Amino acid sequence: MTVSRREAIQRCGVGFGTLALHDLLSQQSSAGEDRAGENPLLPKAPQFPAKAKRVIHIFANGGPSHVDTFDPKPALQKYAGQPMPGKTPKTERPTGALYPSPFKFQKYGESGTEVSELFQHTAKHIDDICLVRSMHADVPNHEPSLLLMNTGEARLVRPSMGSWMTYGLGTENQNLPAFIAMCPGGYPIQESQNWQSGFLPGIYQGTYIDTKHQEVEKLIENIRNEKVTTTQQRRQLDLLQRLNRRHQEQRDADPQLEARIQSFELAYRMQMEAAEVFDVRNEPKHILEKYGKGVQARQLLIARRLLEHGVRYVQVWHGQGQPWDNHDDIEQRHRGLAGQCDQAIGALLSDLKGRGMLEETLVIWGGEFGRTPTVELPKEGSNQGKINGRDHNHYGFSMWIAGGGVKGGHVHGATDEFGFKATENRVHVHDLHATLLHLLGFDHEKFTYRWAGRDFRLTDVHGRVIREMLA
Repeated sequence: MTVSRREAIQRCGVGFGTLALHDLLSQQSSAGEDRAGENPLLPKAPQFPAKAKRVIHIFANGGPSHVDTFDPKPALQKYAGQPMPGKTPKTERPTGALYPSPFKFQKYGESGTEVSELFQHTAKHIDDICLVRSMHADVPNHEPSLLLMNTGEARLVRPSMGSWMTYGLGTENQNLPAFIAMCPGGYPIQESQNWQSGFLPGIYQGTYIDTKHQEVEKLIENIRNEKVTTTQQRRQLDLLQRLNRRHQEQRDADPQLEARIQSFELAYRMQMEAAEVFDVRNEPKHILEKYGKGVQARQLLIARRLLEHGVRYVQVWHGQGQPWDNHDDIEQRHRGLAGQCDQAIGALLSDLKGRGMLEETLVIWGGEFGRTPTVELPKEGSNQGKINGRDHNHYGFSMWIAGGGVKGGHVHGATDEFGFKATENRVHVHDLHATLLHLLGFDHEKFTYRWAGRDFRLTDVHGRVIREMLA
């Protein structure tokens, strides 16, 4: 049978289209979140055996100064008040002479790692901590740096680290959100984009809790229904589910509809369990005293309780309202901020270790960048004419990770002698994400989600696992 060229092209076109359609449908059917009626938060196995299976991310909002906390620089004292030798890196605002730290450092643990007096309680656990002194980011601005640290992308809408983790692992407790973000007093800069699900199904977005409140009824809106009984509420929800499923069947199993349906179920289940988890008054007196008083202490204690109940990823924000963004009065403000969290961080690490949880939990501390070793010069609107603070610094800063397969008592990398730029074993934010995913059992290059015709990942097209940080 003779076939014309036009007919051959037409037949081939149909064939390629069929193959493409089959591939698309197979991808959708293999993704649990796209199958109608299936819970996308069911526990899932990682790509390979993992060291960690849960995360607490303590976000020091605003950019704490590394040279005043975890990166001692004696040269700042030696050359105090003098211009920095060589060419000073470009900063967001004008800076002047080298500014020594007002805080004393001392060695802790068998590793002898030096830590500032601001974090004496945290430093007692330094042998369980991998301290990274060579972090660097892209720009010295809060908005893009917050997004880069939380989502791996500084400008575009992308899923957050917590969303990626819950997409990959699901959760061990179907009665609570898999990913919770606690930030007292309202949203931080960039608001909910810091815990967004981006192009991932909405079920993976972080659940925001305003922890300025202590009463469970205020912490979680509508946690109790005072108008109907639990049985009546269950019957109402069952009817709503049937109507929603019928609506969804007529719309090709839209994953956004599935996320909405699952959210109704999750909200109901939360009413049954969340009240108990968020009420820290059930804790023994000695535990409450160990963590101390204040919002941050309560947040970290709640974080431990959430992990015990199977929540995968808990982000604890610190510095909302009074951030670590100290362009002036850095001695007074950093001391106050550290005083709010140091005791509780030490208690959290001790508590997790005592309960046998630390070895499977990653505890992360740090901000979006560091601060300059040079003093910020007076400028209207930024530091009220004072000369006792530091500007933003993305060239070099410190973060630390404890538990979950990291090398405890290890200091990775270094900044220059003044603390301006990361110079040895530099670690970009993409490298940090790649390393964290590795500890959670994922190859960051193969852990992807297809969207808009492309396979996306947390690390974009960058990142490398820092093997020296692994135990």
